[in-house]
Amino acid sequence: MNALLICSGGFDSVTLAYRLAAEQSLGALLTFDYGQRHRKEIDAARLAAQRLAVPHLVMDIGQIGRQLSGSALTDDIAVPHGHYSEETMKVTVVPNRNAIMLTIAFGVAASRGLDTVALAVHGGDHFIYPDCRPDFIRLFGEMQARALDGVAEVALLAPYVNTDKTEIARDAARFGVPVADTWSCYEGGDLHCGRCGTCVERIEAMVLAGTPDPTPYKDSQYWRDAVARVNACTP
Repeated sequence: MNALLICSGGFDSVTLAYRLAAEQSLGALLTFDYGQRHRKEIDAARLAAQRLAVPHLVMDIGQIGRQLSGSALTDDIAVPHGHYSEETMKVTVVPNRNAIMLTIAFGVAASRGLDTVALAVHGGDHFIYPDCRPDFIRLFGEMQARALDGVAEVALLAPYVNTDKTEIARDAARFGVPVADTWSCYEGGDLHCGRCGTCVERIEAMVLAGTPDPTPYKDSQYWRDAVARVNACTP
């Protein structure tokens, strides 16, 4: 396998990069600049590529991103705080983002002679993001096999799609990921906020995995209240 990994620079995708590199299956990282609120995650992806000694491709799709309005990740909308399973987190959806990125990634992989497109979607994303669910991943892979029929054979790899983020945290420890140098926070401040959905999920996963989290957070305790609030609402 020689994979093109869609890498945002976040905890999940950088962990998958280190896993693939350890398996000698990583060909290149592909990062999309779609007009997100900040560029810290792009810088984190670039650093990961440098450390893993693989090409880092940055694709500017800002013109497309400007048309995908209404998300807290791209517009001047307050980033909600809390757990991903809360209804308020739907404001972080960027419509069809993964479908757009994957379509481009398959074309790039075919053009560069790479045989796999990889991404780090996981089970915790299913509630909020429809283009992270197992059925979407399966059907998209089938669609691309037809789109490239007779041109190239490119598989779709999503090893975490049926697991939760705790498994990613275990892999981060297993493969020596420099966790503090990944960027997940939606806020884009000097430190991870510790309160947005992705910060809460990141801290919770590391705790459940029993692995140390060297990331400095502005609020390292809020996640407990967020998780307790969700658990109280679960039958």
